[in-house]
Amino acid sequence: MKLIKSIVRPNKVDEVREALEKIGISGLTATEVRGHGKQKGHTAIYRGKEYSVSLLPKMEIEVVVSDSIVDEAIKAIVRAAKTGEIGDGRVFVLPVEQTYRIRTGERDQL
Repeated sequence: MKLIKSIVRPNKVDEVREALEKIGISGLTATEVRGHGKQKGHTAIYRGKEYSVSLLPKMEIEVVVSDSIVDEAIKAIVRAAKTGEIGDGRVFVLPVEQTYRIRTGERDQL
């Protein structure tokens, strides 16, 4: 099993969710996060004063999938989140050793 963490633009979350649903992945976690990479940030004006915004709003989408569909899930996320501009985000893949369903205590059920 793998944990796929993707950082995407906030306006792309629904498209990513729909792309994952099309390939049979229904469970995910979405979290509001802030950060910057090559996009760096921008300047904004608030009450007449200019200031720098270095941490931009993004969404982190996490999904645990079986090893057999990792590549398909990554392709779906990238296709749905891509605009072709700086700031589209990143995808990280991490190993998952075990999962447990809290309600029943079952182990490794996806």
